[in-house]
Amino acid sequence: MKFVHNATDLPLEEEYDYIKRGSVPSAYPSVLREENFVSNLIQQDDGKIPVQTFTSEEGVRNARGRILGGSSMINVGFYSRAEKEFYLTSGIAWDMDMVYEAYNWVENTIVSHPVNLQTWQSVVKEALLEACVTPDNGFNLEHIRGTKVGGSIFDGQGRRHGAVELLNNGAESNNLQVAVHATVERIIFSSNMSSLSATGIIYSDSDGRSHRAYVRGKGEVILSAGAIGSPQLLLLSGVGPQSYLSSLKIPVIHPQPYVGQYMFDNPRNSINILPPFLLEPSITQIVGITTDFYIESLSYNMPINSSNVTLGNIASKVPGPFLMVLSGCNHLLT
Repeated sequence: MKFVHNATDLPLEEEYDYIKRGSVPSAYPSVLREENFVSNLIQQDDGKIPVQTFTSEEGVRNARGRILGGSSMINVGFYSRAEKEFYLTSGIAWDMDMVYEAYNWVENTIVSHPVNLQTWQSVVKEALLEACVTPDNGFNLEHIRGTKVGGSIFDGQGRRHGAVELLNNGAESNNLQVAVHATVERIIFSSNMSSLSATGIIYSDSDGRSHRAYVRGKGEVILSAGAIGSPQLLLLSGVGPQSYLSSLKIPVIHPQPYVGQYMFDNPRNSINILPPFLLEPSITQIVGITTDFYIESLSYNMPINSSNVTLGNIASKVPGPFLMVLSGCNHLLT
């Protein structure tokens, strides 16, 4: 891709119409066609591998993508639309025509329909239906109760089509610059506190040099760095709980008590099954959706005592976290 540049090759100061920090902007296909758009200033560290592992303060291990395309380049590639209740209860006036336009744009570019179910996935499908996770919804991209075959970003030949491919589909190469090996350090805000607005970003390249990218005119800084990266960058930029920022000696640009708060992962239970024979490895193709659980499965080979065995993993996740009233008090359950 000719529009991808190592950050060391970019000017120390430049202007753009749009600046986006984060993964590929699947929610903004029209923005990619705007002139002079810089995208994907990806959070990096000294590591060279495309996976950044980390452990939360509570001891929960996790990983996120450290590569152009984000976590879509390292995950199991299962694709499904959000449940409609999410839009209805979010408190946001969604333009659903635009939402479905974005869905169609993504799906036409990178999502495949699994034609043949792998052996383990077929077994799991029949088990879910036998356990009354019904109806059988066949292939369906919508989030609906029952058992279904979902979309996949792996094609029939097993090739991954990550979110990075949306760049090829959504932009003219002369309208776009993608900076990689760049660490966004903070957002630059206007000095007019009465009408605070983002005017650019500061980022460093792999040589440690500092760069500034500004938006011109009525341009925008689009923060789309994920559930972890977005609040992290806001906090580093002085937007967040005042007492917390002050304790870290970060100048407070805008006090916002909820930034970086209420971050929870959905609880998951996993069961590993050891079949008496080898199975082909399989990625997630089937999902069972109930009121209380989402059930997915995969299979993989694991060497044990100099011989290979197959493990079938079945995982169930609750659809939380959610808010519930208990004994007159609000408790966040996860």
